[in-house]
Amino acid sequence: MPIIVTEIKTSLDTKKEDIISIAVKSLDLNLNMIKFIDIYKTSLDARKQNDIHFVNSVYIELKETSLEKSICEKNNKILYMENYKYTPIISTEKHDGDIVIVGFGPAGIFCALSLVENGYKPIIIERGEDIDSRVKSVNDFWEKAILNIESNVQFGEGGAGTFSDGKLTTRIKDPLCRYVLDKFIQFGAPKEILTKAKPHIGTDKLRNIVKNIRNYIIDKGAQVHFNTCCSDLEFEFSNIKKVITKNEKFNSSAVIMATGHSSRDTFEMLHEKNVHLESKPFSIGVRIEHSQKDVDYSLYGKNIDNPLLPKGEYQLSYRDREERAVYTFCMCPGGYVVPSSSEKNTIVTNGMSEFARDGENANSAMVVSVSSKDFGLNPLDGVYFAREIEKKAFNSAGCNYKAPAASVGNFINNKKGISSKLTPTYSIGVVESNFEDIFPSKINEMLKLGLKVFSRKMNCFSSVDAIMTAPETRTSSPVKILRNSEMKSVSVDNLYPCGEGSGYAGGIMSAAVDGLKVALKIMENYAP
Repeated sequence: MPIIVTEIKTSLDTKKEDIISIAVKSLDLNLNMIKFIDIYKTSLDARKQNDIHFVNSVYIELKETSLEKSICEKNNKILYMENYKYTPIISTEKHDGDIVIVGFGPAGIFCALSLVENGYKPIIIERGEDIDSRVKSVNDFWEKAILNIESNVQFGEGGAGTFSDGKLTTRIKDPLCRYVLDKFIQFGAPKEILTKAKPHIGTDKLRNIVKNIRNYIIDKGAQVHFNTCCSDLEFEFSNIKKVITKNEKFNSSAVIMATGHSSRDTFEMLHEKNVHLESKPFSIGVRIEHSQKDVDYSLYGKNIDNPLLPKGEYQLSYRDREERAVYTFCMCPGGYVVPSSSEKNTIVTNGMSEFARDGENANSAMVVSVSSKDFGLNPLDGVYFAREIEKKAFNSAGCNYKAPAASVGNFINNKKGISSKLTPTYSIGVVESNFEDIFPSKINEMLKLGLKVFSRKMNCFSSVDAIMTAPETRTSSPVKILRNSEMKSVSVDNLYPCGEGSGYAGGIMSAAVDGLKVALKIMENYAP
């Protein structure tokens, strides 16, 4: 098992070999005792502008593995790291029908990838288009306001994360995260994602990686059907026997439901079929946009022009006495606020960056937590709550897919207006609006409180020029499809809820890991 030497503080210009040398000295061992050594993670600490530095960790494998555990016990800055375990147990029990994966986002992709690597040939159905066709549909919306409700920023090959910053950060500590990163590199991601504390791929690179994985899956015998929406399920007792689409029926031995967080019609269909769902908390708010230079200056001060510093990123949060939170989410350095609707006559925003992160502006979601106290206890109440806000935004901005927006100064004073030196990046265009017409008062109050609190941490949040574009409503799924310890639905014996849409992940990495875990359970119960 490898060990990790942590908390190695270095200046911005320290070379890799010097970092490794520091780690070796901290172990008090000879180099000839080391089997393998490399940088594990590097993060930037910019909390104090007069002391900006990197914090590194180093990955070490010893030739004499018996020494590793004892070394860790002697030093609290050394971790004994368990290797990711990926040892499937393959069942010999045959079942009638195919393994059907509904959805081809990160959860569906990594579930399918794991299965084909172990001799399975699943059928994958995806309501949206393949990535090349999907890009054309998305561009039609961004440039001409022509919305394809089946293939857009939310639906299609790669899932919603394909039009994002391609962030590979996650709060889960699962060893399988390393497996996911290795697979991304195998299919075209830059190797630096292994060592960056906040790795990202960028929407431009992610699209090709997704296509490469799909081609590999097909070469291994899987079927991928695009423009194929799961519209119904046919049951026999407590098992799904057929997955029904507009043009075809698929006989199913097991069904993996990996739809993503925006498949509201699928949630409604499952509810009608008495699949056990419950509402879950999520968050709503805006995309807040600053110039990237203002973000960088807020973080780095006089060091802003140092070429060794990355584009500035932030993550801010505040929780009030009533336990309602306001926080930033999915920050996109050098990025764009993008039109992200998936239903007619609604407005949805999201953020996106390319790998270079070289846009003039930075943006992030600035959102407020909501729960059943805000929208009700019925399983689909959160869906209806978010949809109503999206419709209000559409009507408020003129019913033409332009988005409602306000500068921070006007928002604080409950006024319409975009008096700002910034150019909004929302491509269809923005309309100056009063957010009182869109959000419940408690949401607006928390957004204002968030601006006040965050301005104490970063100067850019005190700028009246910052632009807020509404609404951000797709932070996570508003429902959970309940499952048991075997990762099966509590109400359907052969249904495996999976990923972000089912309520078990929050981002590309955690969704991919959840897809892998579901695949492992499938392999335990179904023969190839």
